[in-house]
Amino acid sequence: MFTGIVEETGAVRSVTRRAGGIRLVVSAAGVLPGTRPGDSVAVNGCCLTVTRRTSQGRRGALAFDLLEETWRRTNLRFLKPGAAVNLERALRADGRLGGHFVSGHVDAVGKIVRWEKSGADHLLDISAPAGVMRYVVFKGCIAVDGISLTVAAVNPRGFRLWIIPHTWEVTALRERKVGDPVNLEADLLAKYAEKLLASTAPAPAAHKRG
Repeated sequence: MFTGIVEETGAVRSVTRRAGGIRLVVSAAGVLPGTRPGDSVAVNGCCLTVTRRTSQGRRGALAFDLLEETWRRTNLRFLKPGAAVNLERALRADGRLGGHFVSGHVDAVGKIVRWEKSGADHLLDISAPAGVMRYVVFKGCIAVDGISLTVAAVNPRGFRLWIIPHTWEVTALRERKVGDPVNLEADLLAKYAEKLLASTAPAPAAHKRG
């Protein structure tokens, strides 16, 4: 479980196909302390398992093995060496929940349709599939590339976000442009609420035949 509060941006060192999967290696610094093979780290909002850790002074690298399912369903397949990625270690049980509950299970890939500076902030419009939009509400939460963000407006095909200077500076959004794919994860609590309401809804009354 994560919170959507990005700890740092790492840089992609390599993406290579290996027997049985894809190996992703990311350089990092802030998320290295205490991180060991077997731990979970969110990379652009996608929960991945650390398979190898190397360190060189204050910096090092984390390696992850990706399943084909992960490759198909996320924007990780578009990564190139040098690209910035958002990194967050799993939430400690005694940690602060600064954003919202983020599982690291990407629902779909959306697309940036508008991305421009507006005063000190940035305006970001994203198109999203219907399966994600059913959970998107005004002032609700959504994770975009692993960043916990507040929805500023909703339309039938997407939603709008306002990005403050701090978020732009410390996340990989600073490298994004119109047309780029972004990982989307809808609010986990909304999914559970939908399931519970569906299971408790009264069954339709049977029609009697006269």
